[in-house]
Amino acid sequence: MPITAKLDELGLPAWIALTVLGFMVWWPLGLGTLAFVIGSGRMGCGRHSVERWENKMARMQDKIERMRGRSGSGGWSGPGGWGWNQPSSSGNRAFDEYRTETLRRLEDEQREFREFLDRLRFAKDKTEFDQFMNERRNRDGTSPQPPQG
Repeated sequence: MPITAKLDELGLPAWIALTVLGFMVWWPLGLGTLAFVIGSGRMGCGRHSVERWENKMARMQDKIERMRGRSGSGGWSGPGGWGWNQPSSSGNRAFDEYRTETLRRLEDEQREFREFLDRLRFAKDKTEFDQFMNERRNRDGTSPQPPQG
């Protein structure tokens, strides 16, 4: 069994150890080992990782294009990334104005609803915390005090 196959079985730590050992024995030997490990793709860097990165980027670009095709618009915009970009004109100015106003109103309602949910969560958390504190006071033997706030 060749030494490269044995080191491949042991994995990346074995290759790193061989490279370090090569540098300790004679620096050109370590440098040659490092060049071999990187050039062969065993280190996970170099041209192989660039190809893998390019493949990932191409797949992501394809997904984005499919999403744009399904949505019929250019993507996200607005404050915080919410809301759709303005689609192209329908040719009917009255409808375009109605659509713009409706989308703005829906975004406002969405924002208000999120704020309502935040207030609701805060109130629930406060109630649970007050209940915990009351139970803790009762467990300690002290008289319960009404929550302040």
